[in-house]
Amino acid sequence: MFDLSGKVALVTGGSRGIGRATAEVLAELGARVVLTYVGNEAAAAEVVTGIKQNGREAEAVRMDVGDGPASEATIAEIAKRLGRLDILVSNAGVSIDGLLLRLKDEDLDKVLGVNLKGSIACARGAIKVMMRAKTGRIVFLSSVVGEMGNAGQTAYAASKAALLGVTKSLAREYASRGITVNAVAPGYVDTDMTSGLTGELREKMLSVVPLGRTGTSREVAAAVAYLSSDEAAYVTGQSLRVNGGMYM
Repeated sequence: MFDLSGKVALVTGGSRGIGRATAEVLAELGARVVLTYVGNEAAAAEVVTGIKQNGREAEAVRMDVGDGPASEATIAEIAKRLGRLDILVSNAGVSIDGLLLRLKDEDLDKVLGVNLKGSIACARGAIKVMMRAKTGRIVFLSSVVGEMGNAGQTAYAASKAALLGVTKSLAREYASRGITVNAVAPGYVDTDMTSGLTGELREKMLSVVPLGRTGTSREVAAAVAYLSSDEAAYVTGQSLRVNGGMYM
């Protein structure tokens, strides 16, 4: 089950959190992993070193998904150099929180530019390669916030909700080419993004999670791994919720 041997997987934002866990899990399943980073080269190198120490293949590439044309060019170069691109996990994202009346236009543009436009650009680059191979897996990282909303996260929620529409549209566009497109929507997961929450806010959030705990990055990565596998060949246009029952 979930044998990714011989496949090449690109994980954007793979130096920390869910992206790091996803890169590690896909590598454990046999994929050659290319993970991208923007600024933290040391963290990305650490992930690569760990994967290689486990006898798997990985490399890190600097790529700013907020720069669409550059991202497409980088993806084309990776596919040409490695001879293929089987899996794209579009994980890189940013969150700039604040109530709407305090939300600056430049912050809105940045969140949408990275989370939404950046993901679309990466998908475009990957699809060009996958169409020639007549097979491929694309997995977007959405969020429970994109489904249920959250006060103070209008920009982030908008970007993650939009990805669900992108997922369904691309699934319909490229199913005939053997490409599946799905999303994973994590709930309250322990990552750098949530580590700064106060104890009171943390308890408040946990109170609406039926399982009564936060999720882990590897639990989200497991869902990504499934959607990236041959076992998920008949699954497309779907959003897999990994949220402990927070939203049903």
